[in-house]
Parts: sequence; structure tokens; C-alpha cells
Amino acid sequence: MMEIKCAVVTGASRGIGRGIALELARRGMNVVINYNSSAEAADALIREIEEMGVRALAVQADVSDFEAAGRLIQKAEETFGRVDVLVNNAGITRDGLLMRMKEEDFDRVIEVNLKSAFNCMRHAVRGMGQRRYGRIVSLSSVAGVVGNAGQANYSASKAGVIGLTKAAARELARRGITVNAVAPGFIDTDMTAAMPEAARTAVLATVPMQRGGRVEDVAKAVAFLVSDDAAYITGQVLSVDGGLAM
Repeated sequence: MMEIKCAVVTGASRGIGRGIALELARRGMNVVINYNSSAEAADALIREIEEMGVRALAVQADVSDFEAAGRLIQKAEETFGRVDVLVNNAGITRDGLLMRMKEEDFDRVIEVNLKSAFNCMRHAVRGMGQRRYGRIVSLSSVAGVVGNAGQANYSASKAGVIGLTKAAARELARRGITVNAVAPGFIDTDMTAAMPEAARTAVLATVPMQRGGRVEDVAKAVAFLVSDDAAYITGQVLSVDGGLAM
């Protein structure tokens, strides 16, 4: 009997993380849903996933904290016996012009968007290495590829994710662990839907495909990179942006 894989998705209670969790569940994986504050949304997602015939577990943890990230991975391993897939999706924005940006806003975005990825990887790779198998995908952004005015902190954090991905890929390849990144562009989510119409129109005008992406577009890219079809792909950044970062 084939063992069911276990995936841990951080920041999974809503938006892109939620879409990734659902897509991995559709593909037959048990899913550990990490959230920081959205307990009700996480519980609703658990019920939706379990209707697919796989298991799900919600774990509250601020993964920007090293010890909390360790407890998340430990809980996943205790519940499902292993962590095969890690998706580092947890992220925040605290936008502002560089000359006015508060130090704490820079630091917090780096902690949540970049250090959390390191924290979770650091704890997950031990078990993955022992089993000689693992798939790690971290969410970067078009802002980390080309930069974005008013997002010095966010762009730096997402560019850092790319550097972390490439360094880890080189270190972990011999242990059977692939490490990749996905860089979404303008994706239709609750956050982008709340933008003023003029701002949305201006952003979409810069996208060669002239439309926003769907959460499912990002989720399927992640699902491909953690699948056996991508077994020989590591250290790569897959842009899902309608051509924005070309």
C-alpha cells in the first residue's frame, strides 16, 4: 500500500496558502494547515479538505519564531509520521516609501516573509534528509525579482527567499531534497480585490496577458514542483505572473 504523503503549508488559512492546501489535498496528500490568527478560517478549511478523503490538521504558530516553527514541524511528524512537503507561504506586507519606512516595519516583514522560511526549512530538513526525500517550495514574488516601489521591505524579503532557495538547493540535493520557489505576480485575491479600481487598472496594464492571475494558477505551479514529475528540478524560480517580470 502506497504511503500518503504529508504536506505542511504555512499561512494556509486564506488566500494563496488556502488554495495550495486545497490543491495538495486534491492530489491525495494529508495537509497540515499552519495559521497565526485565523482559527475559524483554518477550521473551515480542515472540513473542506477532509471531505476529499484525506486527513488535515490545523496548527497555530507564528513561524517567524524559530521555536514555534519547530513545534509546527514536530506536531506534523508526530501526527502523520513524516513531513514530505514543505510550502513556505506565510507572508505580510507593510508598505511605505523607503524614506518614511519605520524600522519595525522593515524588520517584521523580513521576519515573517524570509526568516520563517528558514525556520521551517531548518526544522523540516532533518527528517527529510534521513528519509532521503523531500520537496520544499517557498513563495517569492514578482517584487523579489524586479523590485517594487513602496515595498523595499517586501521586495527585500522576497528576493531573500530566492537566495535562500538557491543556497538550500545546492546543499540538500545530495540528500534527495529539492528546493524551489514560485514567484506570483498580480493574483486575484481578497487583498487585490479591495484595491481602488484605478489602481487595479494601472497594475493590470503592465501585465502582458492583461489580466490578473488566479489563486489556482499559483497552487498548481506549487503542486507541480512538489510532484514526482519535478523530481529533477531544483534551485529554480517559477514565475506565475502573466509575463510581468520578463
